[in-house]
Amino acid sequence: MGSDRRSGKYGAPVIEEKWAKLINISDKFVFNGERMDSLGGIAMFVQVADSGSFSATGRLLGLSSSAVGKSVARMEARLGARLFQRSTRHLALTAEGEKFLQRCKRILAEVEAAERELSEASSGPSGRLRISLPRYSGLFEPAIGAFMQAYPAIELDLDFSDAMVNLVSDGFDAAVRTGELADSSLMRRKLCTFRRLLVASPAYLARHGGPADGAALLRHARLDYRFPATGRLEPWPLMDALAQPASGMVCNSVEMRVFLALQGQGIAYLPAFAVQRELAAGQLVSLLDAHTQARTAFWLLWPASSHLPPRLRVFIDFLVAQLQDQTFGARPSSESSPPAA
Repeated sequence: MGSDRRSGKYGAPVIEEKWAKLINISDKFVFNGERMDSLGGIAMFVQVADSGSFSATGRLLGLSSSAVGKSVARMEARLGARLFQRSTRHLALTAEGEKFLQRCKRILAEVEAAERELSEASSGPSGRLRISLPRYSGLFEPAIGAFMQAYPAIELDLDFSDAMVNLVSDGFDAAVRTGELADSSLMRRKLCTFRRLLVASPAYLARHGGPADGAALLRHARLDYRFPATGRLEPWPLMDALAQPASGMVCNSVEMRVFLALQGQGIAYLPAFAVQRELAAGQLVSLLDAHTQARTAFWLLWPASSHLPPRLRVFIDFLVAQLQDQTFGARPSSESSPPAA
C-alpha cells in the first residue's frame, strides 16, 4: 500500500517515531514456553536491513550498536537461521534474511493499517490515496470529481500512465487497468466495460471510401496504437496482427489519435468512451460495427490486506457505484455504411 514512509536500500520502510517506540518495548511474548521477539524486535530488524549497519540503527534509536546486534542475534537464534552476512565493514542480508524481511514489512504494514483504521473510524475517512489511472482520463473525471466533493478530507495523488505498475513497490494504494489479472496477490473489482470502434471522419471517407472487409482495411491509412509495456501494435479486428503492414502513424496516445482522425488523417481503432461526443456530433463515423462487438473491462486493483484503510474502502465502493454495469459503446451514436473502397 502507498504511504508516506521513506524507503531505504532494501525497499524497507525507514522506521518512524511511532515504530521507534515499538523498538523500546522489551521482549515479553512467550509462545509454547519460548521467548518470542516483540514488534520492537521486528521493527529493529527492518531498520538494520534498511540502514545496513548496527551502529547507524543504534544512533537513530539512541542505543549502542552492541545492543542492536544482540537483538538481531537473539532473533537469529530463535529462528535457527542467519539473517545477515557480517564482516568488519559490511552487513548484507542472506537469502533467508530477504525472505524474513518481506514478512516483517507486511507485519508492520498491517499494524500501521490497523492503527489508521481505528483512528479514521472515529473521525471519518481521511488521509492520502495514491492511485494509478490510465492516461486517458476522460472516463474517470466525473467519478473522481464527485468523490472529492463527497470526501474532502481524503487527499488524492493521481498518476496517469498506461505502463504496468507494481502497487506495493511503486507505492500505489490502487490502480485501474484493463486485461487479465497477472498478480494473484491483488484484489479486484470490475468497474465497467467498453467497446473499441473503428472510426474515421466524413471527410476521409469522402476521399477514400470506407473499408468493406479486412483486406480493404489494409489499404487504408491507419492511426495505430503501440502498447508501452510490450512495444507491440494493438491488433485490429479483421486483420492478422502478424501480417499487418506498417501504418502511416503509430503512437501511444488516445488523444492524438482522436485528433488526427478528426483531421481526416486515417482510420483509428479507439475506445468508444473516447469518441462518444464526436460520434454524436457526426464528426466521426463508426465502421464495420458487426466486427467490433468485443468488450473490454476496466478493473480496480489493490493489494490484499485484512485491514483495508477506510479511505481506500470508500474510494473502491464509490468508484464501483459510479461506473459499475456501464458499457461504453453498446450502441454507437453514429453508424454509417460508406461506399466500399
